[in-house]
Amino acid sequence: MDSTPFPHDLVQAQHDWNTTYRALTTSGNRPTTALRRRLLDLSARIWWHPFWATVPGDVPAARVELRRLARTRSRGGEAE
Repeated sequence: MDSTPFPHDLVQAQHDWNTTYRALTTSGNRPTTALRRRLLDLSARIWWHPFWATVPGDVPAARVELRRLARTRSRGGEAE
């Protein structure tokens, strides 16, 4: 897929979702309610972001590209 110019706040939300998910998976026996609530909030922000109404063509492919871009950013790569 061609590079889609994602808005910074959408990339940040996906990055935060990835970080929160990792924290949830490594939480062990600690309480996870706050992390699960944060994941739900971030999921809603990502899913309902106005950007998706403007994507020409294949939205599922754009969502995959967003996740790839956020993972690259998490590893210290260039995000935009």
